[in-house]
Amino acid sequence: MLEDRVELVVLRCFLVTGGVGELLVVGVDHHAQVVHHPDRRRHAAPCQARYGAAVSSDQKNLLGQLLEPCSMAPRTGFFRTGCCETDASDRGHHVVCAEMTAEFLAFSASRGNDLSTPGPGFPGLKPGDRWCLCAARWKEALDAGKAPPVHLAATHESATDVIEREALLRHAADSQSLN
Repeated sequence: MLEDRVELVVLRCFLVTGGVGELLVVGVDHHAQVVHHPDRRRHAAPCQARYGAAVSSDQKNLLGQLLEPCSMAPRTGFFRTGCCETDASDRGHHVVCAEMTAEFLAFSASRGNDLSTPGPGFPGLKPGDRWCLCAARWKEALDAGKAPPVHLAATHESATDVIEREALLRHAADSQSLN
């Protein structure tokens, strides 16, 4: 049973602000998921059901529905929940769930953000991977004619604060979501 494989661990770690805090982590089969972070209340409610446990987020997608996962492999999102969730601490506004293309990856690298090269804790992206992009980077790629396809059901509704809704709809990889 799933319950037999869950191990709760409290870790001390450095927060983005440089302070020390506690995270409650659930580990299942060597995969960890942050389920409680006292300084990021929204982070405590990931957008999907994981490991058979039903959980939900109050964050919405472009379709006005509950935000769906973008990618668990590689694990994406500002909070690395697999979802394009956001809050005030997400200064880059990582809310656009995009499917990587070779053209976009080359464009992003040319702008100083190499998403293809692996680094510590980051596997590097390849065409076909999904990733929560900064809304401004996706808009920059759009303006250059290099915007990757967007998964509407996994893109946060606040993407329209930076990008025109119609542009996101035109680049929908999951246009069936509109029906």
